[in-house]
Amino acid sequence: MLRILRGENGNMTDTGIGRRDFLKGAAATVALLVTAEGLGISDVAAAEAKDKPIPGPAVRIGVIGLGQWGKEIVTELSKLPSAQITAVCDTYQPYVTRASKIATGAKSFADHKELLASPDVEAVVIATPSHLHKDITLAAIAAGKHVYCEAPLASNIDEAKAIALAGQGSKQVFQVGLQGRANPLFGHVSTFVKTGVLGDQAEVHAQSNKRQSWKRMAPDSAREKELNWRLNKQTSAGLVGELGIHNLDLANWYLNALPVSVIGFGAVASWKDGRDVPDTVQCVIEYPNNVRMIYSSTLVSSFMGDFTLFQGSTSSLMLRDDRGWMIKEADSNLYGWEVYARKEPCFEETGICMLADASKILAAGGDPAKDAALKPEHTSLYYALENYTRNIRENAKPAAGALEGYQAAVTAIKANDAIMAGSRIAYTPDMFELK
Repeated sequence: MLRILRGENGNMTDTGIGRRDFLKGAAATVALLVTAEGLGISDVAAAEAKDKPIPGPAVRIGVIGLGQWGKEIVTELSKLPSAQITAVCDTYQPYVTRASKIATGAKSFADHKELLASPDVEAVVIATPSHLHKDITLAAIAAGKHVYCEAPLASNIDEAKAIALAGQGSKQVFQVGLQGRANPLFGHVSTFVKTGVLGDQAEVHAQSNKRQSWKRMAPDSAREKELNWRLNKQTSAGLVGELGIHNLDLANWYLNALPVSVIGFGAVASWKDGRDVPDTVQCVIEYPNNVRMIYSSTLVSSFMGDFTLFQGSTSSLMLRDDRGWMIKEADSNLYGWEVYARKEPCFEETGICMLADASKILAAGGDPAKDAALKPEHTSLYYALENYTRNIRENAKPAAGALEGYQAAVTAIKANDAIMAGSRIAYTPDMFELK
């Protein structure tokens, strides 16, 4: 590549562009590309704001629901400088004891009402089974607490809507546990999606595979029934609701659209233990403009794990765990920055690594191919909880609020309905409205 420069004597000279000069130019090119597509100053300012320290004292948080996911939440909160776990709550004492060893100094409760009455708690994280979210969430909002409610909001649409409406009307922060919305990588990739990097959007493939039974054992039948709520169709939103909701929300976000129909299939392929929730499911979700998402999940095999793949006429985007890659079509336009981007093999193709801090490193005159970390410093859950505490202290809009949480719940719950019925179900616009 050549460029024309004026020498000290004013004459034009030919010179090969250097890596450092190119990277400086690439930073301006990326900024121009982003601005030209209307992402706006507010988006840039929001990205910069995430690097600022969270003001004020640590948020005093109570965690309600201390099962396996609740334990993960307590663990991540304990790492956050902006959070102080002041209370933990569960009806099962061994879970409370386990959490108390992580959150030393936190008060323990067996009744969420007692926790909500505590003046030492200004915010709560609700991580109980999905079908128990409604009463606890409504009580927390009524008590004037900030609320972070795990996804899905509920296992049926009526309860999800009741929660979302209460959250929407709350004077405090109401955030839903759609972690991808607060993930720096996913946010970074979304800016590329907004610029039209996919070209003509064609289809989305996603899956959540992990060999596990979901079956839990307990000393008595009553406790065992409580533990195995995911295996009962009366209390569970199934694989697509409990796992796939994050993939489906990512599709709603990146496609900037809501689905119009879904057809689903499901079966108990391996874990024949009396459950009535399928251990293997598939569904095809249709979006406007004939774009379809194919989602599958199984508890029978771990092969290929969890990923979401967006495919378009000029490039594809693969998001897997905390990593992302762009795979460009051979006949797509080159912007120049691709030459120096970090690359890796990705499904027998060459993938350009999507790095959350790439633009910031470029702006500082660095080299993302060398200087950027391949994986984020923290988990998606950490970033979501950090976002929650920031929103509380800055009175800011959550990464995933009541509307986003409700629309994701409707998308997933209706998909599960289609899977259970083995039929096609239409989404109507009013299903996604909060009123």
